[in-house]
Amino acid sequence: MRRPGALAAAALSLGLLVTGCSGVDDEPTAGPTPGAAADENAPSATEEPGATQDAEPVDPDAPTSWGPTEGELAEAREVVAAMSPEELAGQVIVGRYAGTDPAIPAELVSDLHLSGVCVTGDNVVDEAQVRATTAAVSQAVADSGRDFPAVIGVDQEGGSVSHLRGIATEFPAFRAAGEAVDGGGRSGRLAVRDAAYTTGLELRDLGFTWVYAPVADVTIGAADPTIGSRSPSTDPRLAAKATAAAVDGFDRSGTVSTTKHYPGHGGATADSHLTLPELDTPAAELEKRDLMPFRAATKAGAPSVMMGHLDVEALAPGTPSSIAPEVYEHLREEVGFEGVAITDSLGMGAVVGIPDLAVKALVAGADLLLMPADTRRTHARVTKAIRDGEVAPERIEEAAARVVALQMWQARTAEAEQVPDDVSARAAEAAQALEVAAYAAP
Repeated sequence: MRRPGALAAAALSLGLLVTGCSGVDDEPTAGPTPGAAADENAPSATEEPGATQDAEPVDPDAPTSWGPTEGELAEAREVVAAMSPEELAGQVIVGRYAGTDPAIPAELVSDLHLSGVCVTGDNVVDEAQVRATTAAVSQAVADSGRDFPAVIGVDQEGGSVSHLRGIATEFPAFRAAGEAVDGGGRSGRLAVRDAAYTTGLELRDLGFTWVYAPVADVTIGAADPTIGSRSPSTDPRLAAKATAAAVDGFDRSGTVSTTKHYPGHGGATADSHLTLPELDTPAAELEKRDLMPFRAATKAGAPSVMMGHLDVEALAPGTPSSIAPEVYEHLREEVGFEGVAITDSLGMGAVVGIPDLAVKALVAGADLLLMPADTRRTHARVTKAIRDGEVAPERIEEAAARVVALQMWQARTAEAEQVPDDVSARAAEAAQALEVAAYAAP
């Protein structure tokens, strides 16, 4: 499906993307991203109402704000327009599976046309088994005729949330990133970026294409039972700088990062794995504290943002943020994020009992459904919703096209940034450098 010669042109645009999306030296701001909501094609104040202008042609090699080129996004739209309801439903689901046999997720992907799967600690035995699993899933996607990679993701944040423990390099908890930024300034941000970069390369070497990191939540400290040391800081400015640096590093590595958990889980005093946390944070405080790292991540070129399961009074009281249209609209319109919005796991206690959960998330604005409690049943329900028009054609095609375009970007960046033979040694050095930078914090 890829055009001959497009890769060379895309590689040139990649250089522009990597240089332009760096958040390492930028100061985070609390306000909206400049120009994020502006319409460049809107008539100026001097034009008469109703006047029309010829639209300027879109440069297919121009990068979007979240990674793919305009040409890749257009190609992705053509791809999904030809998909059946079953294929569309699969393309917006990242499956959950049980066991450690690589054939199980491969069969799930093949049967349901899934975009891919999430590998958890319960699915892992050793390095050889992990490589066999990622290879089997990748082959299942290729055998389906798709010439873009599978979504193969893992929670590998560092610290306590590292599902490849003993297989991939152990990095400190993301709190160290905030401490490194605090103690080292620009050198600290570079240490964070390099940690993310080498993490991404090491994951790619194991066959992964996505990582569910970095955590952008600003923790409130001891009252926060869920995020804690997974958060970069209690200081939103430090958290923003650390998050942006990590996004930049993952972007450079060719691994799709997932900034989480929008609009901020660090202020919650309950665990969304168990129940739906209520956030009564006033809008002004949400803006000054929780949203700052997500704005910084968006400015840095974040390709994906994870929607948390939170009852946020300031945005959508009484409704989990992962199925609240108001929260997705806020992410798009106020923060300016244009990439893939992925839900947190749909098997979590905060939302698992909600009827038609997956359909509600798609209608609300989700592009990718992560780990439904029952993948096969969810696929059947989403397929029916597409056939019956419960999910509008333009909504499901928009979601699927974003996912496909992002995987095209992942393939292109991975080809341009080869994994070195000594990737594990480099990752170990980066982990040590991050710890040293964190230790230097005041």
